[in-house]
Amino acid sequence: MPQWKTHPRRTSIRHSRPVETQDYFAEEDEEGRFYGGGLTSQQKEILSVFEQAEGEGISNEPEEVTITSIRRTLLRLERAVNKNQDQRSKYPDDPTKFIDSEVDLDGAIKALLPLAQSPALAYPEMVRSGIVTLLVGLLSHENVDIVIDAVEVFHELTDEDVGNEGDESEQEDNQPALKMLIEALKTRYPKLLVDNLSRLKEEEESDKQGVFHILGVFENVLGFNPELSVPFVSKTKIMSWLLERVRSKTHDENRGYAAELLSILLQNSVSNRQEFGKKDGVEVILKVLSVSASRVEDTCKSHLVTSNFRYREPMNADEREFMENLFDALCSALAEPEIKALFLASEGVDLMVLMMKERFQSLKSRSIKALDYAMSGPTGSDLSSNFVDALGLKTLFSVFMGKTVLRLLAKFVESEYAKVDKLLETRENALSRLKSVEAEIAAERKEILAEDGMIDLEDEDLFYLRRLDGGLFTLQTVDYILAWVAMEDDGIRAHITQMLERKNLSLKNIVETLKTYHDSIDVDESESSDKIQAGMTQKMIP
Repeated sequence: MPQWKTHPRRTSIRHSRPVETQDYFAEEDEEGRFYGGGLTSQQKEILSVFEQAEGEGISNEPEEVTITSIRRTLLRLERAVNKNQDQRSKYPDDPTKFIDSEVDLDGAIKALLPLAQSPALAYPEMVRSGIVTLLVGLLSHENVDIVIDAVEVFHELTDEDVGNEGDESEQEDNQPALKMLIEALKTRYPKLLVDNLSRLKEEEESDKQGVFHILGVFENVLGFNPELSVPFVSKTKIMSWLLERVRSKTHDENRGYAAELLSILLQNSVSNRQEFGKKDGVEVILKVLSVSASRVEDTCKSHLVTSNFRYREPMNADEREFMENLFDALCSALAEPEIKALFLASEGVDLMVLMMKERFQSLKSRSIKALDYAMSGPTGSDLSSNFVDALGLKTLFSVFMGKTVLRLLAKFVESEYAKVDKLLETRENALSRLKSVEAEIAAERKEILAEDGMIDLEDEDLFYLRRLDGGLFTLQTVDYILAWVAMEDDGIRAHITQMLERKNLSLKNIVETLKTYHDSIDVDESESSDKIQAGMTQKMIP
């Protein structure tokens, strides 16, 4: 979770404009809330008196949390809410009449923060007394500062460390209490929280913190119960807000937090991923990774080909985490066929291929990961073809054919191809074991055919599994390695050919093993790899 920098909080309370505008607001600020300037001298004097009163009679010694002190704190809040509602209803157009109750309410809400230290004792009492419902109602208060106070309390009460504090017995008591609180919250508060995301203006520092607290509440609750991610998305506009927030051109803690929460919502929910697609989420993420159409190569049709990070590494840890969360969100979404189709239509493959060409390793690895998710499974066949058409294989091989791969090939060449000889020896042993198992299977086949007249698919699958255990898996793995090193180095290929000929074998035997492996893969999935298989065969056997 992003760490919020501590900012000095204003001691004054801001109020939103009442329904009926009067001369009192003639000098108010641009946002329609009076604060400092915009008040008459008499009003400023009144506000100053209440601000000074806030600090009087407050002891620095923390009060011991007992059931009696908890009930007293909750009763204080209830009275403050009732008084504030009464004053606002009586004098809706004269804030001087209800500002004192607003200050009292502000203090009463903040007095709930220490209750997070004793969840097992405090949370059941909060639920039983109806204070949780009262707090939820404050999320729609006319004064945005009161809303921010309530959100901060929810953020603190649902913090992930709440249930893990104290010794083992205390932790066992804390977890049910936290569950009770979240159960009491989950009906109304998600929509109210999301509504306030649009209400808060992040140009104001306190509003910015309010947004941070709202995102924190969502993260805390999802960490406790991931299943709530589905109603969060289906019953609120959180998905639209998050996508809009990550599109911001300036980076800050809340933008990074929005990307993190987006990745959490897409982790385990098919419906959330589909909603992500409906909201043009793929397009949004790729746009965030893109710069502008002016840098697009002539061969590309859209703006989605040049990364924000293409010409520089992410500058700091927050920016790197933001980028990682965007890729994580994209990879999670790509598990769905609908998202794969949108990724293809948005030229996501082209963007990833371009990012693979950049010099920054962090971009290369994440773009390869995204392509892996996009092209996996039968539904990724169109993307695989697009990847080949975009010369992705050439780019991918160039990524792998760096100094690391050259050093790897050198290991096979050193000591007169000693490691190649070891692979060939392993191959011979695996082949010997496999022949023994295949002889047993052949005998069993005859018995089954004699009794039943046919061998069903289940028996065939069992036979294949026995062959894998009996040496086929080892043989396939070794031959895959031998095929790769033979393709990459002429000297290694010549040595392998020479050693196989001594056993009356050739490279064709290795190809046959790979064909057996190829044929065992799902038919739809294997079709997408036919070009690669044909290319390997052609290159190994002139």
